[in-house]
Amino acid sequence: MAGTTWVYIFLGLYIIYCFYWGLKGYFTEKTSSGYSIAGRSIPFAAFLMAATAASFSGWTFIGHPGLIWRDGLAYAFASFYVLTIPITGTFFSKRTWLLGKRYGFITPGDMYAYYFNSEAIRWLVVTTAVLYSIFYSAVQLMAAGALFNVIAGVPFKFGAIFLSFIVWFYVCTGGLKASTWVGVIQFLLLVGGIMILGWFVIQHPEFGGWAGFSANVNDLGPRLTEVPRVINFGLGGAEGETAWTAVMILTYMFALMGIQSSPAFTMWTFGIKSPKPLAWQQAFMSTFVVGLALFFFTAFQGMGAKILQLQGIEAFQGLTDKSVVPLLMQRFLPPIMLGVVFMGAIAAIHSTAAPYIGTGGSILLRDVYWRYIKNQNVSDAEQIWINRLLATVLTILALVVGMTSTAALVILGALATAFGFVMYVLLLGVIWGFKIPSVGAVAGVLSGMIAVFLTFKVWPSPLSMHCAFWGTFTGLAVAYLFKGLGVKDSQETVDRQKEMRDWLDDVDEPSESGKQWRKVMKIVVPVWYFFAIGPACIIGNNAFSFAGFPPLWSWQIFWWILGIVMMWGLAFKAEMATTNEVQIQRADTEQNIVVKEV
Repeated sequence: MAGTTWVYIFLGLYIIYCFYWGLKGYFTEKTSSGYSIAGRSIPFAAFLMAATAASFSGWTFIGHPGLIWRDGLAYAFASFYVLTIPITGTFFSKRTWLLGKRYGFITPGDMYAYYFNSEAIRWLVVTTAVLYSIFYSAVQLMAAGALFNVIAGVPFKFGAIFLSFIVWFYVCTGGLKASTWVGVIQFLLLVGGIMILGWFVIQHPEFGGWAGFSANVNDLGPRLTEVPRVINFGLGGAEGETAWTAVMILTYMFALMGIQSSPAFTMWTFGIKSPKPLAWQQAFMSTFVVGLALFFFTAFQGMGAKILQLQGIEAFQGLTDKSVVPLLMQRFLPPIMLGVVFMGAIAAIHSTAAPYIGTGGSILLRDVYWRYIKNQNVSDAEQIWINRLLATVLTILALVVGMTSTAALVILGALATAFGFVMYVLLLGVIWGFKIPSVGAVAGVLSGMIAVFLTFKVWPSPLSMHCAFWGTFTGLAVAYLFKGLGVKDSQETVDRQKEMRDWLDDVDEPSESGKQWRKVMKIVVPVWYFFAIGPACIIGNNAFSFAGFPPLWSWQIFWWILGIVMMWGLAFKAEMATTNEVQIQRADTEQNIVVKEV
């Protein structure tokens, strides 16, 4: 059978699976919390895979190999986001879950507004979450339509609408639990698809096996195999030069740390049954499993396409970073594998769009409709249907924006993770007790978002640093400026924060062994950042090499392996992401002063 036939066969099976979970949720979820946060009952294995899939979007599947093709191994340092994305979860997720369980928080706006005693923060979080539900989902949905067009010849707009309908159906009918169980198969398809395509590329006779492939990579020249030693002041760099300097690599990783600090991911954390899967998701599923796919198989794809282009292969002339993966799929995959890998790409795209659309609707429902329009007096059935309506509106808006506002889409889609990183200003206060007055928190987040936009669009990447760095740096500076000016919170706010801090520090106090590990990790983590993805990564240009990998690629693999050990130490030994039954039981039962309607 032809490749397109297999595409439709696997797409049909995928639709059946998605519709099954959507309909199951439709007939079983009868409460608003059951629909919006799965009744805090997402099981271990499901969260493990679905949360990992949601962290790595269609951009990982399609854009990542394309940028390795364009910018070489300097860009391949972006693969380290398999560590920098979950490290945010290691810092915040367990404590976020404990607070959500004890205080009954449903949305991130609940948590931030209660802690800082400020409704302005709620509206700020709502606005951020909803705008980026629209724009980031639009990026994903348009990518799905474009891929469907290239692989199966389906008209772009029809493909985008049809594939959006699939996401809309299971999100709106089944809620967060349906999105989670669909996320399980999406994880398997995402990782499997990346590895299958990379394997077929590296096995192609054109390369003469691994020995021939590695020899070709080593001959590509310094522009594609080294980190540049100069500072470029624009994201595009100088003519013929990559912008991925050592400091750009480091600060770009900060942007990707914003994925698990985004409002959508915070809300998902509230939905899990217990925090037990967090450590395994952070140290194993993301860091090791997805890391294996990215450090080897996406690099095989990107560097393989570059070699074929430079060899003058006609099909690889005139490539763009967006066309690399679709072309490799068409040229290298047998028909049945084309169907599998196509579904891997669609699954990667849907795994990000679904939670953004779903949580965006739930945040609007809870923080606006339930709280202000209905004054907290509305039935569960009405909440569920309004939630579905709001998610539908977000899906339609995402499609409209994607099809009509290309320029704005590119800008705002690129800014999404950087805005997520600005949420560190709030999380550092709530989770770790950084002394930020409420007014400073509001002003800090607002100024941080403005700084992100200015250093992305108006003055791109000052000092070769990504806009995510400038946004969070500005946000924290402004927040602490208000503290330095002597701005103080009301006594009610001070007392509320002290009660939350005392309880959280008590219930989450590490063991003596954990305390010792935390002292060690305070040194290990900065050292790892400095050498793996920071200024010292330039040493990798002329460092060791092994198994035919060029020095910079060898450097990346070496620090990825050390990063796995670091994440294991953080998550398990330092007890940053582990809990025991006593902690979980206390969070479940000590709801004496819990704000029932936070």
